[in-house]
Amino acid sequence: MGISREAVIATALGLLDEVGLEGLTMRRLADALDIKAASLYWHFANKQVLLDGMADALMAGVAQEAPPDSWRDAVGATARAVRAALLARRDGARVFAGTYVVTDNVLRVAESMIGPLRTAGASTRMAGWGAFSILYYVLGFVMEEQALDPAAAAPIDAASRRGPFEELAAQRYPHVLAAMDDLFDMDFETRFEAGLDLILTGLDVKLKAGAG
Repeated sequence: MGISREAVIATALGLLDEVGLEGLTMRRLADALDIKAASLYWHFANKQVLLDGMADALMAGVAQEAPPDSWRDAVGATARAVRAALLARRDGARVFAGTYVVTDNVLRVAESMIGPLRTAGASTRMAGWGAFSILYYVLGFVMEEQALDPAAAAPIDAASRRGPFEELAAQRYPHVLAAMDDLFDMDFETRFEAGLDLILTGLDVKLKAGAG
């Protein structure tokens, strides 16, 4: 009996946690599955197709429950759930970014953000662009967050970079220098919520102004 597509994706995600995105090769995955590469290519023509399947799997648990009544709470809950799903896997944000997967999992996530915005009075453009602006924010935030994770393949040591950063800022960038403590604050939970609040508040202002 041949191996299933789902089993391949599950093994790929496990391998991702071990070796990261760069270390995840088709050959290494075939070895982990104890199959020949030709059998693997039967399910996935290349690594990008595999990444598409992995991206879809990352969203499997997101937006599965009934949303809160408030559009802001509903959209915020999805944003937080997407972040958690991406953080659950090493390099999760990099796997998902740029895949444009068309699956029930991905469209359900989009629906859980676009739907509440439209119900609140947003036009299709405002709802669609607003939802994807939040998704882009989540992806970018988690990508940076995971790059600073010690488990990353080549983690960025933010503390060691502060000295040169501050030295250059002191020469001719006074406002950057004044914000130095905030820029190097590693409280990602607080920073994420602050950024999400800015976007949601902007959408709220637009909705209340009838600019949907």
